[in-house]
Amino acid sequence: MRADGRKADTLRPLDVRTDFLEQPHGSVLYGQGKTLVLCTATVEEGVPRWLARSGRGWMTAEYSMLPASTGERTQRAVSRGRADGRTVEIQRLIGRALRSVCDFEALGERTLWLDCDVLQADGGTRCASITGVWIAARRALDHFGLSKALRGSVAAVSVGIVDGEAVLDLDYPEDSSAETDMNVVMTGEGDLVEVQATAERDPFSRELLDELLDLAAGGIEKLTAAQLEAAALPRA
Repeated sequence: MRADGRKADTLRPLDVRTDFLEQPHGSVLYGQGKTLVLCTATVEEGVPRWLARSGRGWMTAEYSMLPASTGERTQRAVSRGRADGRTVEIQRLIGRALRSVCDFEALGERTLWLDCDVLQADGGTRCASITGVWIAARRALDHFGLSKALRGSVAAVSVGIVDGEAVLDLDYPEDSSAETDMNVVMTGEGDLVEVQATAERDPFSRELLDELLDLAAGGIEKLTAAQLEAAALPRA
């Protein structure tokens, strides 16, 4: 039993509030445990210059952590003069994840902007952003009759070894003390999109890698079900 009472293979409680904002074409306030991310998706006519007259669309993501999202105030990128390396890495990951299930020809010469703003961080913010923004993207595309532009779903979850045990969906205390931690991005069909794994202490075996991937797959299956339910909710 973990500190919060969960079993090793149990996700944190999900709280998915669709159409949280009126202005974006798709919006979701996505909560997973104490981690809370505001995800929005906006469809814009036109594409980057290098895609002009190709008949294909584009999708890009931006990610940020609000100043009060952690225990210590996080400085805004505009104050620093540029985004930090972690922010750039995560927003590229979000973009790659969603592009893996996008049919750009079905999207046409349009750009889908994905924005993920972390309101409160308690571990797994990149995974929550991917899972939540897919819902926002699906609802935005449905708004324009472009649902075929998403060929399937994609979600992400963390797994790791904490106190010698393989566990799913790490919160911040678990993540900060994990012997091994991993972020897994998978489609709803179970295909891998990206795996980010790190041995914080001793190297881990191939057998342990397979165990963690199986654990992640079980979590992704549950997240996919929650995504599809939220994406299908009638609009307010």
